[in-house]
Amino acid sequence: MTDTTDDIAEEISFQNFDDDCRLLGNLLNDILHREVGTTFVDKLERIRVLAQSACNMRQAGIVDMAELLEKQLASELSKMTLQEAFTLARAFSHYLTMMGIAETHHRVRKGGNMAQISKSCDDVFNQLVQGGVSPDDLYNTVCKQEVEIVLTAHPTQINRRTLQYKHIRIAHLLDYNDRPDLSPEDREMLIEDLVREITSIWQTDELRRQKPTPVDEARAGLNIVEQSLWKAVPHYLRRVSNALKKHTGKPLPLTCTPIKFGTWMGGDRDGNPNVTAKVTKAVSLLSRWMAIDLYIREVDSLRFELSMNRCSDRMSRLAHEILEEAKDENRRESWNQSMNRSQSLPTQLPARAHLPHLPSFAENGESQHPRLDIPGPDHKDGGISPSSSAFTNGNPSIQVSVTGSANSSAASAAIPSSPTFNSSQPLSQRKLFTESQTGKSTFQKLLEPQLPQLPGIAPYRVVLGNVKDKLEKSRRRLELLLEDVACDYDPLDYYETADQLLEPLLLCYESLQSCGSGVLADGRLADLIRRVATFGMVLMKLDLRQESGRHAETLDAITMYLDMGTYSEWDEEKKLEFLTRELKGKRPLVPVSIEVPADVKEVLDTFQIAAELGSDSLGAYVISMASSASDVLAVELLQKDARLAAIGESGRACPGGTLRVVPLFETVKDLRGAGSVIRKLLSIDWYREHVIKNHNGHQEVMVGYSDSGKDAGRFTAAWELYKAQEDVVAACNDYGIKVTLFHGRGGSIGRGGGPTYLAIQSQPPGSVMGTLRSTEQGEMVEAKFGLPQIAVRQLEIYTTAVLLATLRPPLPPRDENWRNLMEEISEISCQCYRNVVYENPEFLSYFHEATPEAELGFLNIGSRPARRKNTRGIGHLRAIPWVFAWTQTRFVLPAWLGVGAGLKGACEKGHSEELKAMYKEWPFFQSTIDLIEMVLGKADTTIAKYYDEALVSQERQELGRELRSELLTAEKFVLVISGHEKLQQNNRSLRRLVENRLPFLNPMNLLQVEILKRLRRDDDNLKLRDALLITVNGIAAGMRNTG
Repeated sequence: MTDTTDDIAEEISFQNFDDDCRLLGNLLNDILHREVGTTFVDKLERIRVLAQSACNMRQAGIVDMAELLEKQLASELSKMTLQEAFTLARAFSHYLTMMGIAETHHRVRKGGNMAQISKSCDDVFNQLVQGGVSPDDLYNTVCKQEVEIVLTAHPTQINRRTLQYKHIRIAHLLDYNDRPDLSPEDREMLIEDLVREITSIWQTDELRRQKPTPVDEARAGLNIVEQSLWKAVPHYLRRVSNALKKHTGKPLPLTCTPIKFGTWMGGDRDGNPNVTAKVTKAVSLLSRWMAIDLYIREVDSLRFELSMNRCSDRMSRLAHEILEEAKDENRRESWNQSMNRSQSLPTQLPARAHLPHLPSFAENGESQHPRLDIPGPDHKDGGISPSSSAFTNGNPSIQVSVTGSANSSAASAAIPSSPTFNSSQPLSQRKLFTESQTGKSTFQKLLEPQLPQLPGIAPYRVVLGNVKDKLEKSRRRLELLLEDVACDYDPLDYYETADQLLEPLLLCYESLQSCGSGVLADGRLADLIRRVATFGMVLMKLDLRQESGRHAETLDAITMYLDMGTYSEWDEEKKLEFLTRELKGKRPLVPVSIEVPADVKEVLDTFQIAAELGSDSLGAYVISMASSASDVLAVELLQKDARLAAIGESGRACPGGTLRVVPLFETVKDLRGAGSVIRKLLSIDWYREHVIKNHNGHQEVMVGYSDSGKDAGRFTAAWELYKAQEDVVAACNDYGIKVTLFHGRGGSIGRGGGPTYLAIQSQPPGSVMGTLRSTEQGEMVEAKFGLPQIAVRQLEIYTTAVLLATLRPPLPPRDENWRNLMEEISEISCQCYRNVVYENPEFLSYFHEATPEAELGFLNIGSRPARRKNTRGIGHLRAIPWVFAWTQTRFVLPAWLGVGAGLKGACEKGHSEELKAMYKEWPFFQSTIDLIEMVLGKADTTIAKYYDEALVSQERQELGRELRSELLTAEKFVLVISGHEKLQQNNRSLRRLVENRLPFLNPMNLLQVEILKRLRRDDDNLKLRDALLITVNGIAAGMRNTG
């Protein structure tokens, strides 16, 4: 498995890295002395020294002595009591985590000290200009670039969010410790803070005690935006703009953003019955609420900053108009107060009424406004601070909390002044209105004088005050919608689109520039404008995903109700004829009176919600397991029907346009047919015209890496993905349609993961033409975007990799012989893989015995089931637990099985020199071999053998021996082709980092085997189960990967 940070694997300073590892290790050691006693700490040290000695012997080639030490280590571990094993697992797991934190910190630190960072915008723009790209071409290509990073809730993040927060806190303290100006007292205080954080981590339960809900997963994604991306995006865009100005003479336009974000959290219902239409609506509204809440904080800080009076005439006119409207509003409000005085006498002071209405600032100038508290599955696993108020949608799991401030809380401060009291309104709405008005006028005068009473006119504060007022009304409207309370707000009183919010902000910017205050305009205001351009009003547009068979079942129910027969029994041509005819019609297909099974109703409800939310809130509709043109038209028809029904019910147009419908080709068979499906679709006049009219002539196609890898092995999957992309691009070119490829990449190499830069640079020529979508899944989201500094680098890497692939596309295979050779290797590799995984009757039992796959379900790391269907076979097992289980045993079988057989077959036929030339000259082939080499460098046959000998029944151990022999074959021929003497020769930094972890990682594997042996004799022992799950956490920390 690849390390999560390989994209930024510049050589780190190992002296400083070792110093930080030693610091954190010593502090943890001191805490353990206090928490578990000196005797046990001495035992931990003895285990570590034994493991270190065994590693040293193996690296020196003294295998006999290494095996002797490993047997002694295993013996020591087998004699441990359950409590001792549990404590050792926790201690070593935390040691490995601390090393990971230090490693990430030093990657960032190294990048910050480099004059020109590799793969940065400055570096790549300079390369392109020096290579002959004109400044105008460079500028236009960057400005037109459209990259979307889609965060998903795939269950590979094993750390609780509480612990993730604490790990981030330690990373910040390490950063602070690097400052050269710290006094001895400051450094002592810093050490005390580190001790507190590590003590808190030790005393915190590492395990989730219940599964997260889809809304919990969505909160986690939104939290990444708030804690990191919100800060990273303006910084990243400044880097792009500065580099553009340096190399082209023109900065990035203010509202231009080469990267945006999407999400599947709360929208991915493929095989997950917990994601319902109601959940999707709640998550979408929650995302909008959080966006507006973040904007309110920024506008408040901006009001404090922009105190100047000088402005443009247009700005002055707008400020005076707002003041006049405010006077009229005050008069109306005063009259309403007198009419309702007896009903709304104040009973208590509002929260923090004694404080002045001014934003407070931290030492670094950042606003200290209330943070959105996004609780986890259990409330103790929630945010950084306790919540003080909440709103729910009749469900405690849909909860957003905001800590109190002088002018905002989720329950009261955002209540608008424009709606008036009406006795005919529902009781709940009248109660909310009365609560919102109680004491409002009196205390508002005490806390914040009305604008006309302020001395002089600060026009920017007047306009931004109006912006804040509308934002607060927008936020309150969303709260009412989440509560299913009717709200009759005037559309002029709230913001619905990003353009509406941008208008006054751009006016402020232009006014400052025209008055010679450009330095102010290009500060916090420019950052806010760029945030609005990037995040819009939803932060991340939500994709919907459903399996193609569910749509067929829905159409079955409809056609049978209408006495038209059974849709799924028709041939493809009849389906297309029916679908096209209905799509051309203007009447709804689904009768209002139709009664359908619950599963079908859920699909119809999802399309109803999609019509209600529209493309302003939602992104694409992804069809998993797509295999035909009718799969796409079926979704288009259900979408059209829902929109017609929504228009008929509400009497007004649906918000935004129709959703993009994106077929996802996953299996090898479907990948081979992808080009034909797209050609068939685009040959249909209605569909082609629909794409041109509604989607700007753009067809999006998704390719899946996980299931193709599980289906045929990593090597064959990589080649089939390459050919499928070529075919899809050619099909779209034939019809003059632009194509965006959406890559469903996992975190591990077995599921298509690996360094982003390498992946994009090895795509087929013409497949990345300034546009790209890609998923970031599970633990990769936190690893790549959890810290602002890391996030900035990752965003730059996406930008520069796509730019290079567009302006300097990677080379295709030099001649047809290379393609033929790839076909030959792929065929042998696939046959070898499938013979083992699907044809060998002993393999399934071997898999269950040799790995902790069955026990991984107790981790509670995702809301969806581990299997698509309730069967034991590999076919219906999801790719994540498949890869996760093999990662735990350090065998990482899915990433290399079949590769050795394929390469060996080609080499034995005399193609060795040709393969070496392919490695040097063909980026796709080189990246494929490099990723496999990276996996092999982290695999460990000694550890895998130990799992087999201890856990696998005697009759299946021969299969394990054969598989270990296959791994050695793969290693041998990968080295032959790459020309390296040893694995990871071209990545010594990664090799050393892996070696540093082994004294803690190896004992964790041996301990996991011991606990598995005990647990399989005592299934119901919850303490044993907890100990096993702790080892799972620790091994994942050491491998820097799960699934």
